[in-house]
Amino acid sequence: MSDKSTTSPPSSAPQNTSVVSIAYALLQNMRPKQWAKNGFVFMAILFDQQFFELDALARVIAAFVLLCLTASAIYIVNDLVDIEKDRQHPKKRFRPLASGRLPIPIGIGAAIVLFALALLGSLPLGTDLTLVIIGYIALHVAYSFVLKNIVIIDVFAIAGGFVLRVIAGAVVIDVAQFSPWLYACAATLALFLAVGKRRQEFIQMGEKAATTRSILKKYNLPLINDMLRLTITTTAIAYTLYATEAETTLIQPEYMLLTVPIVYYGLFRYLYVIYVEEHGGDPTEILFEDRPLQASIVLWVALIMVFFYVV
Repeated sequence: MSDKSTTSPPSSAPQNTSVVSIAYALLQNMRPKQWAKNGFVFMAILFDQQFFELDALARVIAAFVLLCLTASAIYIVNDLVDIEKDRQHPKKRFRPLASGRLPIPIGIGAAIVLFALALLGSLPLGTDLTLVIIGYIALHVAYSFVLKNIVIIDVFAIAGGFVLRVIAGAVVIDVAQFSPWLYACAATLALFLAVGKRRQEFIQMGEKAATTRSILKKYNLPLINDMLRLTITTTAIAYTLYATEAETTLIQPEYMLLTVPIVYYGLFRYLYVIYVEEHGGDPTEILFEDRPLQASIVLWVALIMVFFYVV
């Protein structure tokens, strides 16, 4: 009887080199579920009352697609950089590059092609979007090679990517009433989610945390918990200030106050999922799996649509 583990993936050559299997592995490495994060690109058009203007909506959708291509290329680059560490991780070792299902040369080629498509596709939408995508690429490539190894700066880099997504949605349309407070909301929310993910990685990996993500050896649980408390507080305050103090004549402040409890519920629900249910902490996975959180987001969007487009 063979004593080979049935749960350990190969660490080098792929098991199946057919075109279909490699294409599927590449699609997996592009991480389509993570494209949901690019939904931040719709913030400007939603809050500027242009969501039902077809030309503006088409431009924002195009920006969303280009950001998805860019993000997928960055995921490939990050997995190429971390391939050896991923092979030591109980979950990440099954990723296409780490498991050998996606050959490294194909991964490199795919990343180059995706970057090129995103940059070329941004040109018809304006130089501003091209510059934002270049900045997005530069930030995340720097993160993959350097910034993710610098304590605290690592989570700020992640938050910066979310702010650039919001900016990308703003530069492709003629924005009239977009409040700077929403940039603050996006940044603080991204910080909160990034710290929450770091916490769960730290807890799940325990003593092996530093072998799979070296930055974790520079953190400890009390620090991460304090950072989590601070970021959830600043996120709540930023959104409350936006709802009550933003200079806009589009809606009455008392309407927006109705959305504040929903935002607070969503923040508390995320804490509940990682503290009580001990979920892995990946915000995208939680978004797709947690029904109460999904319901709160749908309700929040519905109220925003009513207050900005109906009332």
